[in-house]
Amino acid sequence: PREALARQRDDEIALRPRHMHEMVGQRQVAERLAIALDAARKRQEPPGHILFDGPPGLGKTTFATCIPRDLGVPLQITSGAVLTAPKDLLPYLTNAEPGSVLFIDEIHRLPKAVEEFMYPAMEDFRVDITLGEGAGARTVSMQLRPFTVIGATTRSGLLSAPLRDRFQIREHLDFYSEVELAEIVARNAAKLSIGLDGAACAKIAQCSRATPRIANNRLRWVRAYSTS
Repeated sequence: PREALARQRDDEIALRPRHMHEMVGQRQVAERLAIALDAARKRQEPPGHILFDGPPGLGKTTFATCIPRDLGVPLQITSGAVLTAPKDLLPYLTNAEPGSVLFIDEIHRLPKAVEEFMYPAMEDFRVDITLGEGAGARTVSMQLRPFTVIGATTRSGLLSAPLRDRFQIREHLDFYSEVELAEIVARNAAKLSIGLDGAACAKIAQCSRATPRIANNRLRWVRAYSTS
């Protein structure tokens, strides 16, 4: 079972586009992001913080991994579910290289204390650390290297207004058309060395509830059935 899960994970990584120009669908989102990234390159600054929201399986993580690859900068990945206290977030902030990207999936699950700890990091690239306890405690401000936070959420309504307002770029991902899904299926069938004609790609697209992740799962079932 562990080997099967590893193979499935490898498939998921292999099927994801590596660069934004390889992505199918979400063209308006990609075009707006391309403008922002191009402007950041020309200014030689990291782009503003980016928030993606929308239902699962529509490409939030794909965008988040393609952006640093297109910029040629390092990427750190974590999840709001595992950042239970500011100390959990601190290593990601202090390890961030200049211009790098920190991707926080399920960002709506950040506890209030962690969220508030992020505010000065996102606005001023600094964190305030309390040393000591009681009357002898003092606060030290630590400067961070400029970086970009990319957040992803399936439940944008759970984000607080102060956190949402710190993202300069906010994009909502919509469902895909059957034509777009059929193209995704055809491309990924080629990556998996599955011979599918146009009718088969269209049929998988019709059964995928307008979601690429479901289309890829259907494609894997077709591969399993054809090789059984």
